Amino acid sequence: MKQALALLLCLLLLITTLSCSETTTLRDASDRPDQVRKESASITSPADSTDQTSSLPSIAELVSKVKPAVVSISVQSLNQGLFSQFTDEGSGTGIIIQPDGFILTNFHVIQNAKEITVSLSGGETYTASVIGYDRITDLAMIKIEAVNLPTITFLDSDNIRVGDWVIAFGNALALKGGPTVTMGIISAQGRTIQTDKGALYDLIQTDAAINTGNSGGPLIDLTGRVVGINTAILRGAQGIGFAVSSKVAQPIIKSLIDHGRVVRPLIGLTGADVTPTRASRWDLPVTEGIIITRTSRDGPAEQGGLKEGDIIMKMNGESTPDMATFLTLLWSMNVGQTLEVEFLRQSKSLKALITLTERPPGT
Repeated sequence: MKQALALLLCLLLLITTLSCSETTTLRDASDRPDQVRKESASITSPADSTDQTSSLPSIAELVSKVKPAVVSISVQSLNQGLFSQFTDEGSGTGIIIQPDGFILTNFHVIQNAKEITVSLSGGETYTASVIGYDRITDLAMIKIEAVNLPTITFLDSDNIRVGDWVIAFGNALALKGGPTVTMGIISAQGRTIQTDKGALYDLIQTDAAINTGNSGGPLIDLTGRVVGINTAILRGAQGIGFAVSSKVAQPIIKSLIDHGRVVRPLIGLTGADVTPTRASRWDLPVTEGIIITRTSRDGPAEQGGLKEGDIIMKMNGESTPDMATFLTLLWSMNVGQTLEVEFLRQSKSLKALITLTERPPGT
């Protein structure tokens, strides 16, 4: 009897111990609400992800605002084959500059064009004529006989920064259905690249996707203003496209509309960037500037006393560390203007006065 009673007491004690353990475990969890909240917060449901994505800004309204001023350009060009001439087809993009039908595009889009057809966003098509072009900036102006057309505002590209968001419009791959829209950032400014048609200076580099057919289309900021004109891509590279800056384009646009050509000053020299590598190789006294590689006979530079091997450091008091800066300054000057050039000749600092003449059309 005593043994049975002892066994019963042991069982009751064991049950009580287990019950206390369970109660303690539950209390421990409820006593640490912060930890529970942290663990819960680390788990993201699909609904949470959707909310985060929907908070990103949409550019749909901006696209709708800009799209009517972007046109598609189809070109039939006459090319010379080995034995005969043949007609080729190409495509590009244009920007309506004025309501009376002036449209900006790239020169390489309409080069050698036999027939140019412009399609508006509403589906209307027009035959366009060439007003003028500029080989140096690869820009051209064409015109259609239409009125009350929508236009886009330009923004001085000096007001943009690397890292700013931009949107590229273009007739990519000549696909039907209106312009293609891509988005990216400004990757770099002041770029110089070599193309099969020569060097292009002071370009905006962007990772917004630019493809064949985008040439001549606008690169805009998030306010809908043009900061560049899509011009070139690097074959074999990803996320690298280039646009002529609006600062470079705007005086070209005005000159093409007013004169049908670009009235550009001539200094009469050819130069190359001084780089640390060239400075070391050629034993130069500086690591930046413009070294003159050739002067035109009896041209402004030669008449002003400049020679091959001279290193141009400043022009009218402004530094010229590279050809992009040098040409941007030069193109901002007027025919007949006299400018002061500071240069080095065998490490000696000198100055020269150069009077600019007019650059022959088409060069």
